[in-house]
Amino acid sequence: MSSNNQFPGFPDFGNFGKGRAGRSSAAKPQLPKFKKPGPLGITVIILAALLLFIVLMAGLWTEVLWYKQLGYLQILFTQWGSAALMGLVGFVLAFVIVVVNIFLAVRSMKPGRSAASVSEYSRQIISHPKIFTFGIAALVGIYSVLKLAPSWSVLQVALNSTPFGKKDPIWGFDLSFFTFQLPLLDLLSSATLAMVATAAVATAVIYYLGGAIQVTPKVHVRRGARIHLGILAGILSLLVGLRYIVGRFNMLAQQGGPTDGAMYTDINAALPANTILAVISALIAILFFVAAFKGTWRLPVAGLVVLVVSSLVIGFGYPMLMQRFKVDPNAKALESTYIQHNIDATLAAFGMDDLEYKTTSATTKAEAGQLAEDQASTSQIRLLDPEIISPTVRQLQQSRPYYTFPEQFAVDRYKVDGEKADTVIAVRDINQEGLSQGQRTWVNDHTVYTHGFGAVAAFGNKVTPDGLPAYWEHSIPSRGKMGDYEPRIYFSPQSPQYSVVGAPKGSAPQELDYPDDNAESGQVNNTFQGNGGPSLGNFWNKFLYALRFQSTDLFFSDQVNEKSQILYDRDPSLRVAKAAPYLTLDRKPYPAVVDVDGDPKTPKRLVWIVDGYTTSNAYPYAEHVSVDSVTDDSRTNDEEQFTPRSQINYMRNSVKAVVDAYDGSVSLYQWDKQDPVLRTWQKVFPGKIKPISEISGDLMAHLRYPEDLFKVQRKLLETYHVTQAEKFYTGGDQWKLSEDPTVSVPKNESAPVQPPYYLTMKMPSQPSAEFSLTSVFIPGGGSKRAAMAGFLAVDSETGSEAGKVREGYGKLRLMALPSSTTVPGPGQVQNNFNSDQRVSKELNLQDQQGTKVLRGNLLTLPVGGGLLYIQPVYVQSTGTTSYPQLRSVLTSFGDKVGFASTLEESLNQVFGGDAAASTSSVIGGEGAKKPTAEKVEQSADQKLQSALQDAKAALDSGGKALSNQNWSEYGKSQEALKKALEEAVKADQERAKAKTK
Repeated sequence: MSSNNQFPGFPDFGNFGKGRAGRSSAAKPQLPKFKKPGPLGITVIILAALLLFIVLMAGLWTEVLWYKQLGYLQILFTQWGSAALMGLVGFVLAFVIVVVNIFLAVRSMKPGRSAASVSEYSRQIISHPKIFTFGIAALVGIYSVLKLAPSWSVLQVALNSTPFGKKDPIWGFDLSFFTFQLPLLDLLSSATLAMVATAAVATAVIYYLGGAIQVTPKVHVRRGARIHLGILAGILSLLVGLRYIVGRFNMLAQQGGPTDGAMYTDINAALPANTILAVISALIAILFFVAAFKGTWRLPVAGLVVLVVSSLVIGFGYPMLMQRFKVDPNAKALESTYIQHNIDATLAAFGMDDLEYKTTSATTKAEAGQLAEDQASTSQIRLLDPEIISPTVRQLQQSRPYYTFPEQFAVDRYKVDGEKADTVIAVRDINQEGLSQGQRTWVNDHTVYTHGFGAVAAFGNKVTPDGLPAYWEHSIPSRGKMGDYEPRIYFSPQSPQYSVVGAPKGSAPQELDYPDDNAESGQVNNTFQGNGGPSLGNFWNKFLYALRFQSTDLFFSDQVNEKSQILYDRDPSLRVAKAAPYLTLDRKPYPAVVDVDGDPKTPKRLVWIVDGYTTSNAYPYAEHVSVDSVTDDSRTNDEEQFTPRSQINYMRNSVKAVVDAYDGSVSLYQWDKQDPVLRTWQKVFPGKIKPISEISGDLMAHLRYPEDLFKVQRKLLETYHVTQAEKFYTGGDQWKLSEDPTVSVPKNESAPVQPPYYLTMKMPSQPSAEFSLTSVFIPGGGSKRAAMAGFLAVDSETGSEAGKVREGYGKLRLMALPSSTTVPGPGQVQNNFNSDQRVSKELNLQDQQGTKVLRGNLLTLPVGGGLLYIQPVYVQSTGTTSYPQLRSVLTSFGDKVGFASTLEESLNQVFGGDAAASTSSVIGGEGAKKPTAEKVEQSADQKLQSALQDAKAALDSGGKALSNQNWSEYGKSQEALKKALEEAVKADQERAKAKTK
């Protein structure tokens, strides 16, 4: 009989199970045979293994050097050690379980009196017992390593847990059991069950191949196999029972019901069912142990049948029937206790249990003088949209194409001339993409264009008469009110992959600082003087980094010397993620210029502030949220995330991280002293988090309430503003976040939600106006109304006292409006703006004259006993070098709409000719101080840019008119061109005059 084996070198399984009559007499199953490699083959193998080892070493050792330089080597070694311990335990346990069981099974395959009882396949196993046994054991062990090693953090928090001081409402256990110990118990019990199950299956297969288990003509199991498999079955039954016990506790954080956590049916049906099934599993284990030695399988088999039937009846059927016929008809009464558990736990888990909730009947009537008592809020109304102004700042402050500014500016507050001012700020970062192709050499990319330079800051509530940002810190080198600070930016989200910096004393500087027409080389260079990266001063380090970055230039370049450092992993969020792997990080790190050490004699530092969160997904009864989805809004970019952002049901802003933009040093400050999750991690990594007392006053003044935590809280408050279980269950008062009305989307699609906005404002119950983070709600559920439903604000002002957070920081205030309210929501207000004849006529006209209209963020302020809306309107020409300029401001209160070139005029239109608001939205307007020469020079530059833009627009318009033979329009365009050129000449003369003063 011929064989049709399609896999040469392996046994032919085509006739498996056919007995001797079905086997080919010409060939017997054989293990694959391999020729021993010759000397050349051995040499190649050794060299390949050596190369692989060196490459792996390059990655590992350079990681050690990076952590060591940063001062966080303990973090790396603790992670590696914990992962190695978990992996080793998993491997050894799996290896021992599998080896012992397979070894015992293989031994029984040796033929006794009758060699016919052993199959040909069994002979192969018998002849190579070590290969077979250790091979399977190694595979199972490796799988266990891959499953357990990444869970090193589960082990560490279980061993170092800190009590919450709160107990769950069902068992009365401290919450630390569920958040710290239970995950480890869950992991180990499931892993052990998988190991034993794998060993049992492999053992049974071997016994079958060896003839110890026969199924024909009737089932027969040899005594040794019976004892062995009976013991394994008993152990498996005990582990299944343990899983039922663990499942009882996991119910308290489960998802899938009306709310998360165990509900009425879970507590009264599923939980007792798990207990019964655990007991049945234990009894079955005893029966298996007895059967192993007594030789009867009837009782344990019957027990298994009972377990399966019980699982279906008690574990599935009974809870289903209880839910359908008892709970569903009486859900409001029966579920209320457990819904209340969920409400209380959710508010506590996300820091909302101290929320101030007030229902307010907001007025929609606008009268003269109505804003007189809200001048602290109206004086800081922000007109600069942090995203829209980015192209403007690039055009006017970028200086060279190899610099850039981010797509969005940060909103902060600074003291300027002794007065606190809301500010938009960004850094001038390096942008190697702006270099020409000929400039993109290894030397330029990695040793010359190494860093950005300086920050640009502008008043949030003011513009120039031309509608441009009113800078109070600008230019390169930096000038303005910021004071002396280190402007060089070697570490930022936009920094190159790596840079080689530093040089021996006396060497000519190679790193570009900034262009300077007065310098002989046309630029000012610099040499990095900090301690920002591992040294490249020895052969070994240089070789390893050349391997890591796959660069021969890095190894052979003369630019790399004994004083060179290599800067890499330069994104501030990445550096914090590596220094504190237990944190979930906010999407938006923001820059600040601060006096970090509190010493006025030393220059300030430009730093990145990163908010860090401790999270859990095992807080009993708390609702789960997906951090990624709930933090998305209309202004969310695709920022790279360096920490997991998955389902959580506990969140605290426990750490404020500060990354120095010059040397990349990372400082972690304990922000939440009471958080048990952070205190647990402080035991795991002792000494790496500084106390809040070490935060300087100036740094404290630039910390704020973080956006991502606020976004999670506002999403939950769509539902959890209702705190009574019965009312919560009916769902008649659900809210939703307002869609951003400034975003255009196709007709059948929903716009992304509005982002939260940082504003200086005062809630009705608040003692004073403070820097705050705000958001708006509209009716949810099936409601089609888009009126205002609620307004949420959190006090984001931290104060400026060193080591002490201002009282009132973090206070959440929710202003709810009655369901009968007529206060319009953001979408309705935007619709009112668009449908206003005066507004639409003017904006449509501007949209048709070679320009486009850009609507800024629609802000909401609780002032005048109601809610005021403000929207800046920008105009931008269609040229490639154009940029937005603020041209008008829209305001709304009730059904009144204001539209004017300044905020003051717009508010006065709404409030009877005199709003009595404190505003000064135009620098250089009536009542403003006489501008300095520095401001005149800046304004002249901007006027020149604006005039040139107008000239280009006129040329474009004239060209179109000429091609269409529209002589009337052509004449108008020539007049406009003439006027624009005259303005350009005038601005240039003004600019030159300012320079000579």
